[in-house]
This record gives sequence, C-alpha cells and structure tokens, in this order.
Amino acid sequence: MIVFSDLCDSSRRSLPHGVSSTPHTDHLTRPIAQLVEHGLVRPSFVPPPPIRELRDLTRYRKTVIEERTRELQRLEKVLEDAGVKLSSVASSIVGVSGRAMLNALVDGERDPVVLAELAKASLRRKTGELQQALLGRFDAHHAILVREMLARIDAADATCARLSLEINDRLEPFRRQLDLLMTIPGVARRTGEVIIAETGGDMRAFGSPHRLAAWAGVCPGNNESAGKHRPGHTRKGNKWLGAALVESAHAAGRTKNTYLAAQYWRLSGRRGKKRAAVAVGHSILVIAYHLLDRQQPYHDLGGDYFTSRLSDEVHVRRLVAQLERLGQTVTLTPQEPPAA
Repeated sequence: MIVFSDLCDSSRRSLPHGVSSTPHTDHLTRPIAQLVEHGLVRPSFVPPPPIRELRDLTRYRKTVIEERTRELQRLEKVLEDAGVKLSSVASSIVGVSGRAMLNALVDGERDPVVLAELAKASLRRKTGELQQALLGRFDAHHAILVREMLARIDAADATCARLSLEINDRLEPFRRQLDLLMTIPGVARRTGEVIIAETGGDMRAFGSPHRLAAWAGVCPGNNESAGKHRPGHTRKGNKWLGAALVESAHAAGRTKNTYLAAQYWRLSGRRGKKRAAVAVGHSILVIAYHLLDRQQPYHDLGGDYFTSRLSDEVHVRRLVAQLERLGQTVTLTPQEPPAA
C-alpha cells in the first residue's frame, strides 16, 4: 500500500527528469508510479503477519460483540411488545436474575409473583416493582422469539470467549506492553489488546505521537482559509482503534480524581460529551505512545491539574463568571488574615 499525502515540497522540487509536478488528471498513474520508483513516496504502515492475524481476531470479536448488542436490542423490543418492562427495573435483562425470569417465561410461567421470586441478590429488594413490570401479555409467539434470541446471545458469548482465549495466547510476547497500557485510567484489557493489535506495539513505526494520532484519525482538525480558522473535523483513520479509544475516554470520564476525567468534564461542558471523548481518546493514544516507547508505567497528574495551574485571582474570576451566568450577583469580601 502506498500513501500520497506525505509528499513534501522538497520532494516535488527534486523530481526526476520527465516527471511533471502538476500532471494532467488523465495521466496520474504514470507520474505516481515514477515517484514510487524513485523512492519519493513514503510507504504506509504494514504490520507483520502475526500482528495482522491478531488484528483479524480482535476485529472479528468486536463485530460479534456488536451483533450481540443488536440482538439484545431486538430482545428488549420483543419484551416491550409483550408488555414486559423488565429493563425498567433490572439493570441487565440477561443477567442472572433476568435470565432466570426469561427462561421461566419461555417455559410457560406467567404468574408475576412466581417470576419475581426468581430475582437474586440486590434485585430481591425490588420484588414489588418486578411484579408490576412482569404483568403483560407474553404468549407462545413471544416465547418462540425470545428462545431464539437467547440462543443467539449465548452463541455470541461463547464465540467471544473462544476468541479472547486465542487473543490472550497470541499476546504472550506483548505481556509487558499490555500491562503498561492497563495502567492508563479507562483502558481495560480489551482496549489494550486492540491498541497492540492495531499499532503492533512498536512505536518506532510511527516516529512521533502526532503521526500516530493522525494515522488513527483522532488528531485535531485544521480548517484554515485566508487566515480564518473555522471548526475542523477529525480526519479519517483507523476506525477500530478510534472506536476503542472513544470507549476508553468515556470510561476515563467516570474515574475519580484523574487527569483524564478532569479533561473530559472540562471539555464536555463547553464542547459536548462526544467531542470531549474524542479529545480524551487522543490524549490516551498519546499517553500509550510514550508508555510503549519508554517502557514506563503511567503516572497520573491528578484531578486538580488544570485548576492548580491557575492563579488564585484567575480562579476567583472564573468562579464569579459562572455564578453571574446563573443570574447571581456576586460581591467579594476579602477574608481578613488570622491574628498572630
């Protein structure tokens, strides 16, 4: 594979004899081939066969997980059609309690009191709500659909388990890199596996974190024309790695007292959660680059990193502006120093 966007001005100035720098659109193939022949086009990143095989496994596992999610949505739609509001009470309709109730419904049980008694652990405290949620018109037609959907979900779970075992075996040479990646807040084992599978685990192939971010498609957009800056969109890149980074960014936003969580909530208030997730995903990838390049674990800067960099005066002005935007009138009275 060859990419054409890395040509620089010096390359154009040093074109060999007979190669035009502005070829006609009908004759693009020959000049490009000549550029490649003379070594003026930088080749794209092509990982070795073991990494490409690992990519196939992680990507197929992601596809199976997405299929499982769609099957869960179909299952919930069937239950809604039957008037069974199980998802409004239980956090997961295919958890231990939800699965026991669904199996009982498929087997012919319709009494909501009996079904609610199948709840386990903390869900038993919601027995009354479960009885109301399980009142419906679940019939033999719904039972057929639910049985088949549960079978497809079980098959997807079994496939993911087998793929995870195979991926784990193939990642044995990258155990150190995987452990380093999992020190980043929000990066779980599965995300670390995707990062290694997509990048190869060797950061020398990219040269810098900026090139890696551009290759992954999570770098900031740049839309400038005639000296005016307009909102820029992220470029196209590795969708598998980008999706894993965004998922990790949302997970990092739920961590406590971490730099990535502070960055996520600092940006989400102004730019929205989706853009904040892309920005935090970019930060996670840059961190991953340095961890793998230096072979050092992650050291968090702390949740107060952004506020600690502000002077007291700037922090006070920011807090006053926030209160004024809420319609409040603020009067500041300096606190008297304590007596000696």
